[in-house]
Amino acid sequence: MTMANGVDRGPRGDAPAWRRCADNVVAAVTVLARPARIRPAERWLLPTRHLLIAALVTLVFFVVVMVVFDARASAAAGRMPRWLIDFFDNITDYGKSGYFLWPLGLLFLGLAALPPLTNRISQRVLAAIMVRVGFLFLAIAVPGLFVTIVKRMIGRARPFVTGSADPYVFSPFIWRADYASFPSGHSTTAFAVLVAFGTLFPRARTVLLIYAFLIAVSRVVVTAHYPTDVAGGALVGIGGALLVRRYFALRRLGFSVGPDGVPHQYPGPSVRRIKSVARDLLAP
Repeated sequence: MTMANGVDRGPRGDAPAWRRCADNVVAAVTVLARPARIRPAERWLLPTRHLLIAALVTLVFFVVVMVVFDARASAAAGRMPRWLIDFFDNITDYGKSGYFLWPLGLLFLGLAALPPLTNRISQRVLAAIMVRVGFLFLAIAVPGLFVTIVKRMIGRARPFVTGSADPYVFSPFIWRADYASFPSGHSTTAFAVLVAFGTLFPRARTVLLIYAFLIAVSRVVVTAHYPTDVAGGALVGIGGALLVRRYFALRRLGFSVGPDGVPHQYPGPSVRRIKSVARDLLAP
């Protein structure tokens, strides 16, 4: 089985769809687990010293925002006009990861279940599509899973859980939704979507940025989170998606690491090529 840009597909044509799907999913996991294809020295863009400085600056930023803005922002949100609160309340759920992961996951499984193609170019086009769908799924799922676990370990109380906007209430490892404020899962998803889809579709970045910003603001307006919660979620979403992109690039799956050390996307299949694959699949 061979697949362009790194994922194998193509079990026997007479195999049932579920078997083709299972075989291709196993092949995809095998490819993802393979070692990186570049030297270890090329894997990080910043020296350790710079990373430590960046971490310290980030920590100071979060402490300052928590002390100065968190309680004030939550209190101010309760005084906003009802129509504005309702607007953000209506859109805030669009930051749930399920709106992206279910369609992407089902699309990947559907592609994996397709019958094998005899045309070499069509095989490579379909492989490239599967790599990109897999990237989008993991770039959203990985930071989302990380936040789901970490926020319950941190145990920060959501605004007004104790009757007031007190950003200093923590109950670590309590594993309750009302003590899972930091980081914001919705914000994590929104900014992971911004990076993941923005990487593959650069022209959509402005729309994606507006989407991510609105979701982040909505979490504060509906008093589900403090500003530091959404900032933390944004940081994890962006960082997590970038790490997934780099993981793919180190294995030359849809991306490569250029001489500048930055991941670059391989050219994707054109619309004409995709239409050609569709015709091959629909042909009797």
